[in-house]
Amino acid sequence: MAPRILITNDDGVDAPGIAVLQAIAAQISDDVWTVAPDSNQSGAGHRFTLRRELTIDQRADRIFAITGGSPADCVVAGMTHILGDKRADVVLSGVNAGQNLGDIIHASGTAAGAREGALQGAIAIAMSQSIDFEEGREILWENATIHGAATVRAILAAHAGEDIYYNVNFPACPPDEVTGISVVPHQRFSRSPFGYYASHNEGKFFVAIPETPLPLNREHDFEVMRKDNAITVTPLLLQQTDMGVVARLQGKLRL
Repeated sequence: MAPRILITNDDGVDAPGIAVLQAIAAQISDDVWTVAPDSNQSGAGHRFTLRRELTIDQRADRIFAITGGSPADCVVAGMTHILGDKRADVVLSGVNAGQNLGDIIHASGTAAGAREGALQGAIAIAMSQSIDFEEGREILWENATIHGAATVRAILAAHAGEDIYYNVNFPACPPDEVTGISVVPHQRFSRSPFGYYASHNEGKFFVAIPETPLPLNREHDFEVMRKDNAITVTPLLLQQTDMGVVARLQGKLRL
């Protein structure tokens, strides 16, 4: 039986990446629903819109936009209301326009859409198409388009009920140069990649990623995707407690 699939993203319901993801999902199931923000929510992380009303705008059959909503809002609305009594078995978030690698995942609305999907009980996968910024900012969707459905099927077949969600990045190379799927850790940077970025307008600035903190681990997502032309899959825990530290600190913290 084909799974019920819920799609979201952080680039907005009209973004080209969500059309790519809809085509991917259509190869896996005929029960596909889209609930996505009405506008760009990049960098929203796992923000919920609390104490402010949101609106559901039905754009087409099984396609809904949430006005002013974050990816997490969209998954909640989809899973607990729009899909009715039958929640999605699978939540797919993306395909993001640009890579979500390393510690950038903590700010990613794409990753948060998948994370909330997993918290809501689905098998959840965030998907991003990387950009080679040395060649410009053009996004080539071929790898996500060609390899996306096979990647999702492989993850669904291998998933064993773990308390996790998955972060997938497609490399920026010709599709016939993709070397396969590599399951890797995410890159922990030596410090946060986000920083002050001056604007051309006096007195204004951006929070941006001015540079990638070094060093990079050759076995982790950032370098494996970039140097090996591999599709990287990173399983991420929902339980974030460091149980080793819990055990180490037992009885040591006292007033």
